[in-house]
Amino acid sequence: MELAAAYDAEGADELTFLDVTASSSGRTTMLDVVRRTAEQVFIPLTVGGGVRTVADVDVLLRAGADKVSINTAAIARPELLAEMARQFGSQCIVLSVDARTVPPGSVPTPSGWEVTTHGGRRGTGLDAVEWASRGADLGVGEILLNSMDADGTKAGFDLEMLQAVRSAVTVPVIASGGAGAAEHFAPAIAAGADAVLAASVFHFRELTIGQVKAAMAKEGITVR
Repeated sequence: MELAAAYDAEGADELTFLDVTASSSGRTTMLDVVRRTAEQVFIPLTVGGGVRTVADVDVLLRAGADKVSINTAAIARPELLAEMARQFGSQCIVLSVDARTVPPGSVPTPSGWEVTTHGGRRGTGLDAVEWASRGADLGVGEILLNSMDADGTKAGFDLEMLQAVRSAVTVPVIASGGAGAAEHFAPAIAAGADAVLAASVFHFRELTIGQVKAAMAKEGITVR
């Protein structure tokens, strides 16, 4: 929560809280953390991890989340996305897509990328681009696209995958995975991202939000 308040003060436009192991460990999102974070920050808050039902979304929104991210449960039952969008509106439903290059020896997908679950450890065989498109058709308001190949490398976002998803959907796409320098963010916007997300480079103070915004402004990208 201290980090959340600090990012708010530094000028972050939005905050994303993802419990990335909630689904694989069978627990639900930590509601108390969501409530206390919502009390301290005054920017939009997206929460995900362990969201399995329409009721879970309701609880999180009432706890203070502005948007709720869904991943594993939607893969198991895609219609859940439509139910959530009808109940709460597309604007607060985010489809999180953890995608990777199809490993050698696995069944290829049309795009060459597949959706994964369990923090990227388990492949699904679902084509990542087709899944993002289906999610948009089912009513989600945003796609959170996380490259499991780039995640943790600090070598930059997966621009090729980002461009492929951007061409397949009309809803906003958030690029995630791979940020390691302030100069990595502008190319993601140029490739079609509507927003860019990073975690560890901010958590460990390798970059500040101000540095990233300055680098983007230098490239002619409008920032708040």
